[in-house]
Amino acid sequence: MIKRLLIANRGEIAVRIIRTCRELGIKTVAVYSTADRDALHVQMADAAVCIGPAKSSDSYLSKSALITTAIRTGCEAIHPGVGFLSENADFAREVIKAGLIWIGPDPSVIEMLGDKVVARDTALKFGLPVTPGSPGPIAKKKKQLRSPGPADTR
Repeated sequence: MIKRLLIANRGEIAVRIIRTCRELGIKTVAVYSTADRDALHVQMADAAVCIGPAKSSDSYLSKSALITTAIRTGCEAIHPGVGFLSENADFAREVIKAGLIWIGPDPSVIEMLGDKVVARDTALKFGLPVTPGSPGPIAKKKKQLRSPGPADTR
């Protein structure tokens, strides 16, 4: 069983993860940017670490800062929350390579489902229902420019 989890997200999703971890007896480490130092998820977590400035690319999306923080705080796992990191197969691989548990789909599944055509074909292959649509990618048509004629009296 995981004893300590780093939550690589913020806001409501982080709060929900913290609440669930409490029910399971798992300690939580929240990360935050300088802009979020007083955020609810920071206050609720068992520990919180500032990982950078307000700009997301310099904090919440910094894979190395997240993994380093998880290791330094004794976390066994990383939960990416929802959004960018949860859909990033490279981040998932880096988490696993660092010896941490990735809370999410296998990186190969993330890659497969990130491509809508491949995801649809895979669902069909396993007999799963899909929304009706074209059987493959639609070729883009060149948009024809024309001048308004006498019929165009809007």
